[in-house]
Amino acid sequence: MIAGILTEGFIYGIMVLGVFVTFRILNFADMTVDGSFPLGACILGVLLSRGVPFSLALIAAFGGGAAAGLVTALIHNRLRIPDLLSGILTMTMLYSINLRVMSSRANLSLIKVPTLFNRITEWAGAFMGGEWAVVIFCALTIIIIKFILDIFFHTDLGLCLGALGSNPQLIISQGMNPDMLKIVGICLANGLVGISGAYAAMYQGFSDVNFGTGMIVSGLASLMIGEFFIRSNRVGMLTLRVILGSVLYRGLMFLARNYGYYIHMTANDLKLITGLLIILCLVISKAGYYRGGRGSRGSPKKEISGELL
Repeated sequence: MIAGILTEGFIYGIMVLGVFVTFRILNFADMTVDGSFPLGACILGVLLSRGVPFSLALIAAFGGGAAAGLVTALIHNRLRIPDLLSGILTMTMLYSINLRVMSSRANLSLIKVPTLFNRITEWAGAFMGGEWAVVIFCALTIIIIKFILDIFFHTDLGLCLGALGSNPQLIISQGMNPDMLKIVGICLANGLVGISGAYAAMYQGFSDVNFGTGMIVSGLASLMIGEFFIRSNRVGMLTLRVILGSVLYRGLMFLARNYGYYIHMTANDLKLITGLLIILCLVISKAGYYRGGRGSRGSPKKEISGELL
């Protein structure tokens, strides 16, 4: 039970880190996640089934997600379409793209295909349970990604991305191109989402074009749960609370699936629970924000976006 919660929390935590970059750093409502997540899974599934090495398949999954983010950014920047609609358009088109990647198949089984998780389970079988070996591997993966992001957001480019989310006019006054910065941030975010989708495919044992349904909602729920428990303006803590929120969200979903029958809940109610969690976190966060006497400084969302500065 605990191993499964941690594994899912770490795998989907990579996706939540991508959501964090767009929604909190760039202040960009990106719905591309629901399409780039299954795109990463489909690319990895097809490549592994054709004998491509794991490393190249993961790089391709990252590249596919980044390409999806690039399309969203170009639609938004060049055609001046609002960010929310740009992501929805890309997400809608990606459903057909994912089907083409999978050769018009809705899903692809990876049970008989050697995956990275299978190799880890076999290698660690003599030392520990294969399930916990996967947990350790996923933990190491997300820790490495976290530290890379922490370092990135301390660079000039990373600081500029944080400034873009809270004060775009500042970027323009410094002679920088905000459209180019948006492209970098959105591509990075969706590249992370693509890697998360690839890991999820290996963990679940199949790739499916419907993997991304409701993924952005679960990502936002995880993000807000983490913000509720950890309040800080340090970059390291910002990324840490994203991972914590992902694990806690998966734990809550596990409890709802396995013990929800006590209050007559079924698996059909999981989306309802997710929505209520987001509403609850928003209400509590807003109440705490105004109780602290900061209501006149601007919206909570923009203040969070500027925490990197």
